[in-house]
Amino acid sequence: MSVLVGVFCGSNLGATPMYQEQARRLGAAIARRGLGLVYGGGQVGLMGVVADAVLTGGGPVTGVITEGLVRAEIAHEGLTSLEVVGSMHERKARMSELASGFIALPGGFGTLDETLEILTWNQLGLVAKPVVFLDVDGYYTPLFEFFDRAVEANFIRGAHRMLAQRARTVDEAVAQATAPSPDTPHKWIDRDGR
Repeated sequence: MSVLVGVFCGSNLGATPMYQEQARRLGAAIARRGLGLVYGGGQVGLMGVVADAVLTGGGPVTGVITEGLVRAEIAHEGLTSLEVVGSMHERKARMSELASGFIALPGGFGTLDETLEILTWNQLGLVAKPVVFLDVDGYYTPLFEFFDRAVEANFIRGAHRMLAQRARTVDEAVAQATAPSPDTPHKWIDRDGR
């Protein structure tokens, strides 16, 4: 079976065609490298764009979607496989089991929730999987400024800050997501004064 790359992204297309283009390029790159995709299982927004691009390129696509979203009729009907789970928590856990690494395209609350949860699991040592933000046109610049501020304020270790990787191109994102995850020290800063 192919190595699966997890992609979190918007269920909307966004305000500029650049987001769709990068989603298409990412899907094509995943397929071209002989990888597969695991994602949220929707046919809408950037989710549908990236899934369709992987399928067009001949790559396998596994969707993981909740029962509620299937009832809302946003499930993608043409995937290699579609797993239906009961809750968003189960969805994230299952995607984490399947994916070797993760890439976040632009998105909203859901994209941040999913991506930050995987980062937190890495920080806690529950998983060791790369997490990469594909920073399309500076979309994630304010988030990285927040991460740096949290390090300065002594709420995130510098080593944990490095868990949130930033890519400016699709090729860079795929390379980072398929590389080993950075080492993770224990989370608690105050425990040893660092």
